[in-house]
Amino acid sequence: MKKILNAVLATAAFAAVFSACSKGDDNTIKIGGIAPLSGPVAVYGAECKKGIDLAVEEINAEGGVNGKTIKFICEDDEGDSAKSVSAYKKLTTQDGVHMVIGSLTSGCSLSITNLAQANGVIQIAPAATAVDITKAGNYIFRACYTDPFQGQVCGRFVKDYLGLENAAVLYDAQNDYSVGLTENFVNRFVSLGGKIVAQESYATNDKDFNAQLTKIKEANPQVVFLPDYYGTVSLIAKQLRAQGIDTPIVGADGWDGLTSNAGDEVLNGYYSNHYSSDSESPAVQKFVQSFKAKYNEAPNSFAALGYDSVYILKDAIIAAGGDENTAKVRDALEKTNGDYVTGHLSFDEDHNPIKPAVMIKLVKDGDALSTAYEATVNP
Repeated sequence: MKKILNAVLATAAFAAVFSACSKGDDNTIKIGGIAPLSGPVAVYGAECKKGIDLAVEEINAEGGVNGKTIKFICEDDEGDSAKSVSAYKKLTTQDGVHMVIGSLTSGCSLSITNLAQANGVIQIAPAATAVDITKAGNYIFRACYTDPFQGQVCGRFVKDYLGLENAAVLYDAQNDYSVGLTENFVNRFVSLGGKIVAQESYATNDKDFNAQLTKIKEANPQVVFLPDYYGTVSLIAKQLRAQGIDTPIVGADGWDGLTSNAGDEVLNGYYSNHYSSDSESPAVQKFVQSFKAKYNEAPNSFAALGYDSVYILKDAIIAAGGDENTAKVRDALEKTNGDYVTGHLSFDEDHNPIKPAVMIKLVKDGDALSTAYEATVNP
């Protein structure tokens, strides 16, 4: 009972700090952001922030949210969970933020979910796909689909769209993202009649994958599933092709970034993603054109998810009557049912979005790597 009382008092004290920090600026809505703007996965954070900044700029140019200007305050966590926690505490105690978009990777997002839930802070994870993120409580949402969903989509794509009967898997046994994708890919592929002929693992930060690839080559797979982030995938793909494995390679949204961080070794590669800039959807084309006009480049999925996260919050605040009370905004978020850049979105009972995935193919555009829409797939 004493622990419960202390928790209640702590939450009440935090709410009081919130109220004090937020007063005196009635014409501003503060939204916090946590993202890796430096470090090994900085491309994710940089692109997501570009999407968020564009959305904030558009909304403010159109009069804000019920006449209030959005102020976005972003902190760099460098892809480090401990720094995510520090960023969260700075945003919520010093800046008076009570809505946070972030972080980008699953581990960093998970490091703050319990804090956000205990403090009544709305957290939207734009791109973190680990299942446990939204299990922290009813203040936690995500804009992307989950690892099980992606893994299952990839399993169906390989079996039903590529028409392949056997597969090999090479994954990071120390990375929850990679492990979750592997489990769900294998389960879905096998359930559809496919066969896993090799399943090899490595440790985070490994650079030499030749031993595992030798075993995979001996198994003679028709496809290799590589569920990791773009930096590691590029290294693996070079060694895989050097060993003469010319099969298709398939992965998930962590591959976003390969076009500027890899070479021809990733051709004949496909990955699941949250949207395709090739889509003819009016919402997508408006976003792509605006993004190119601002940044002189095409937006990737992290930019689209960041962009959507802001508009999802905006719509919820309006649906809550313009009230920034987080309980009211949370209730409005749960009733989300609208069209966004990454598709028509509503939330399930666990605050995970209900929407399809797209499969992207890596292609050449002149001398450069590019992407092309391949298929829309449900698991």
